[in-house]
Amino acid sequence: MTASIARAMTKTEASLSAIRDRIAHAESIARRDRGATTLIAVSKTHDAAAIQPLIDAGQRIFGENRVQEAQAKWPALQEVTPGIELHLVGQLQSNKAEDAVRLFDAIHSIDRPSLVAALAKAIDKVGRAPACFVQVDIGDEPQKGGCALSGLPPLLAEAKAAGLPIAGLMCVPPAGLDAAPYFALTAKLARDNGLTGLSMGMSDDFETAVTLGATHVRVGSALFGPRG
Repeated sequence: MTASIARAMTKTEASLSAIRDRIAHAESIARRDRGATTLIAVSKTHDAAAIQPLIDAGQRIFGENRVQEAQAKWPALQEVTPGIELHLVGQLQSNKAEDAVRLFDAIHSIDRPSLVAALAKAIDKVGRAPACFVQVDIGDEPQKGGCALSGLPPLLAEAKAAGLPIAGLMCVPPAGLDAAPYFALTAKLARDNGLTGLSMGMSDDFETAVTLGATHVRVGSALFGPRG
């Protein structure tokens, strides 16, 4: 192994350890159990060469934004390293539902009845059921994905009736604003609807999300650096 590769791997291990320590510290502040939060390393736009050092450092849970991009790079990586868990954290087109069900272990962006129907059909056909998070448009931003707050109860009812395994809620707070109130509201919505999973928090605000109950944080740039 060359010295340059060794240095790169050491830097990756240090970055991963630092993020895990920050998550653990936030859990401690909130008096939550250590390890209550799942770290999703968001590898969108990064190629296999950039991802492999994180796998070598022990990370096993990764997030992707697009089905086609994930299909191009993850099967080979998973063949070499079994036990990797993939989460789809970006928007999902209904016509990609079957591909998503085959590849991903969790889908974080369910936001409309047509997608619920497409996923239910795909799950029945494939015989595999990823964990499902309903994305809420927590900041009332129509340009983003997510169902409106008023549409959450009927969408959850429809998803449950269709047999989707609903794990919890996902949110992306408005950029440039304090994320804490949006995380707190998402947590309240989850409690009100009998859900325990909370996919919230990214590189800039994951510690706040952990203190407010996040069960999954989606961290990309803090691990990988700028997008490739």
